[in-house]
Amino acid sequence: MAFFKKFLQKICDDDSSTGFKGGPAGTAYFGTVKADSNFNAQNDAAKLKKAIETKGVDEATIVELIAKKSNAQRQQIKEAYQQSTGKPLADALKKALKSDFEEVVLALLMTPPEYDAFEMKRSMKDLGTKEAVLSEILGTRSNKEITAMKITFKDVYGKLLEEQIKGEVSGDLETTLLALCKATRSEDYNIDDGLAKSDAKVLFEAGENRVGTVCSVLINVLTSRSEAQLCKIFQYYGKYSKEGLAKALESELHGNLEDCLMTLVKSAWNKPAFFAESLHLAMKGLGTNTDTLTRIIVSRSEIDLLKIIQEFKRMYGKTLQEAILKETSGDYEKILLALCGTQ
Repeated sequence: MAFFKKFLQKICDDDSSTGFKGGPAGTAYFGTVKADSNFNAQNDAAKLKKAIETKGVDEATIVELIAKKSNAQRQQIKEAYQQSTGKPLADALKKALKSDFEEVVLALLMTPPEYDAFEMKRSMKDLGTKEAVLSEILGTRSNKEITAMKITFKDVYGKLLEEQIKGEVSGDLETTLLALCKATRSEDYNIDDGLAKSDAKVLFEAGENRVGTVCSVLINVLTSRSEAQLCKIFQYYGKYSKEGLAKALESELHGNLEDCLMTLVKSAWNKPAFFAESLHLAMKGLGTNTDTLTRIIVSRSEIDLLKIIQEFKRMYGKTLQEAILKETSGDYEKILLALCGTQ
């Protein structure tokens, strides 16, 4: 919670900062994976078949053919492989590969909605729900991405995502996740200055005068306002109080709810920096959280991984690639580095 307080204090104090690193992307592309201009699905499917059937498996060829193609091209390779062999490519790779390398390859073969749905389902499987994964996905995806994920979740798992969440979490965290699940959050890049001021005042009054209601007020604002609007609210809050909101949050929030709302705050302020921090934490200390490492690098590889790499260098003084080299090994390391590119 101390970091939350420090983070909000920085926002409130920094009048010169514009916050919000999002906005219309225009023609710019910030992914690290690009479509192969010399692509031929049938040829790649044949090469993959040979690589899978080679004694000991030709992992280097699999990395080259899977990691250096766009997701749309991978879907065409899957189709070509199915047509030529009569078997799903994913099944063949499952039998041939193992461990974290297998996880990355299979993730890359899914469409983005399929992969998000898969990760959501996996985080609610068996004993113990991984609430941080639910918060990360629902807290960082666009309305369009959430809608596509929900449709895929129902198609693949035969159950509404909302119903699955209701069965796994409760209380304010459930309220927050279900609000995000509606995929109705404003995505307007234009800032309503008057609304930002009134929202900041509402948050101040809830925190200072009615501490018990600060959770519901905060949840409502964070799950309905656009990211650009939220950044302006954070700044205006500093006009009312330097400590009120942080103190209210400190007394009201803890654990998974705090983490979820913190995801929304950080993601609104600077989404690539949020992911950079998540990657850093996944590789910090003893043992590497390969699930997080794989999920972020795969899911952001055609969206903003280039920006994440830039933020990682700025925040930690070393490249993401250097961190991956230190914390991973073998074919898993090679495919992650291939996805990150040579920046």
